Amino acid sequence: MKRFFKFIFKALVWFIVITVLWVVVYKFVPVPYTPLMGVRASNGDENYQTKHQWESIDEISSYLQLAVICAEDQNFMNHNGFDYEAIEKAYEKNKTGKKLRGASTISQQTAKNVFLWPERSWFRKGMEVYFTFLIETLWSKERIMEVYLNSIEMGDGVFGAEAAAQYWFNKSAKNLTQYEAAAIAAILPNPRNYKASPASVYIEKRKAWIVKQMRYYGTFTLEEKKKNER
Repeated sequence: MKRFFKFIFKALVWFIVITVLWVVVYKFVPVPYTPLMGVRASNGDENYQTKHQWESIDEISSYLQLAVICAEDQNFMNHNGFDYEAIEKAYEKNKTGKKLRGASTISQQTAKNVFLWPERSWFRKGMEVYFTFLIETLWSKERIMEVYLNSIEMGDGVFGAEAAAQYWFNKSAKNLTQYEAAAIAAILPNPRNYKASPASVYIEKRKAWIVKQMRYYGTFTLEEKKKNER
């Protein structure tokens, strides 16, 4: 029994060391490939192609940065990785038996997309919490946003802002307009079924709501918001 606990302790230590080093490496190095990309590729047919091109946050439109914050996580700049108020609201709504509502922050989505696999289980959720804590501790908010915008699924086989901008609007991510950025953000709940262009009536309504939120939230980039908070 003593040997068993010793083995468990060593395994836990190695797990922590490896995962922390993994997160530290991705603090500086572009993420080349994610588990979700692998899953989608393995499940796709012979015509499936993974579209992905890493771009620094300086080469991604500030409109898109703002659009995903307004659409996905308006408390992104203020929370520590978990929006407890949103979690409580989602819990209360889900208890009524209505359509399930999520409460994942941009930080949680980044942790899930980059380090984990797409599965609904308590174990995977626990791992998501762990990696969210690590990236919030070791990365800046700007880095979290940069990795998020380069790894999030934005279409069938389309990953990241640059690939999405090219796929949906035939232009670079840096040149996305406010409405184009809102259109991409609008499809994020189900990017394989929704289209940013041409947009359905539902996506057009959601896009209009996001643009309204963007105007209300402000036009600051993440860097400008940080400067204002100092």
